[in-house]
Amino acid sequence: MGFDPWDAAFVADPYPAYRELREQGRAVWCEATGQWLVPHYADVSVLLRDRRLGRTYLHRFTHEEFGREAPPPEHEPFHVLNGNGLLDLEDPAHARVRRLVAKAFTPRTVERLVPAVQRLAGELVGRLRADGGGDLLSVVAEPLPVAVIAELLGVPEADRGLLRPWSADICGMFELRPDEETARRAVRASVEFSAYLRGLIAERRTRPGEDLISGLIAAHDEDGRLSEQEMISTCVLLLNAGHEATVNTTVNGWWALFRNPAELAALRASRDPEKLSTAVDELMRYDTPLQMFERWVLDDIHIGDTVIPRGAEVALLFGSANRDPARFDEPDALDLVRADNPHLTFGAGIHYCLGAPLARRELEASFGALLADGVPPLRLVEEPQWQEGYVIRGLKQLLVEF
Repeated sequence: MGFDPWDAAFVADPYPAYRELREQGRAVWCEATGQWLVPHYADVSVLLRDRRLGRTYLHRFTHEEFGREAPPPEHEPFHVLNGNGLLDLEDPAHARVRRLVAKAFTPRTVERLVPAVQRLAGELVGRLRADGGGDLLSVVAEPLPVAVIAELLGVPEADRGLLRPWSADICGMFELRPDEETARRAVRASVEFSAYLRGLIAERRTRPGEDLISGLIAAHDEDGRLSEQEMISTCVLLLNAGHEATVNTTVNGWWALFRNPAELAALRASRDPEKLSTAVDELMRYDTPLQMFERWVLDDIHIGDTVIPRGAEVALLFGSANRDPARFDEPDALDLVRADNPHLTFGAGIHYCLGAPLARRELEASFGALLADGVPPLRLVEEPQWQEGYVIRGLKQLLVEF
């Protein structure tokens, strides 16, 4: 089976295809996606830091100059929202926005949230226990990061049900070749979410609080302040990236543990928080939720003997890089005490995930609550099915019982 992001069998287990790609070379042309696939850890790691690649090209070229077609005008609300967020900005705009966001989203902010994260994780696990089991995704994995991000942003509890559908619709556009219905939903969610945040920002301007939006309003330096659009795009990115990655790491991780019962038993027997943190890192490496990170080639680059010209697109395959035997011993084995584990799940370079410390805290709280003393062991009820998406890869549900 080769690389085929639209094939259900490939999505369920892309790792044999990744082995084939690594054997084929350092940069492999994929006609179906129109991209150069980069499967090796060393290349992915270096290219994440290479400024000849960009998440966008519009800071240097027009669509016409770059040989690309402009997106349809009706998609503009999505592209305005996405294009002003940290994930798609390039320097110097990226450096300015990240510096200002970092002033509000500090390590202290994350640590302030930890008691709430642990309390929420305990409450969600308590609900699952009260029912004797259920869908781990919808009962525990999904509500936790949404509630945490809502708490971080200061979204009132009554409005929090709006966030998950908006996030899901917007993230649909990050898949390969999204169809027109996906685009329509993403545009509508972009308009509605932006309008909601605009109202919340206006309220915080008059009544600031301890939340991140108030911090973003207050943040400024010699280059000025964040624009309202940059604030909106930052808040949406925090929800989308924080939510999708944490949910899928949780359920993909538990599915991996169920398939490796000896590792699960050893983790359950351990009461060392540091070992739990090490295990979470290994689960992120073993089955990363973000399989592909796409970049535009802004200036010609060499990958091995292959010259990739300006205007091309490369697909950095995180899932393959994290299983590369040139970097990881026995990469296809789940080793929850793996010490040398510089996985690329959070990226690298200027686009390294700003929310990584918070994501780790959420994952440690979630896994910790389910593995705590007095909590009966979880058992899988039925083998799960994978969602159709490949770029952001996760399960449809994970049915468990105690």
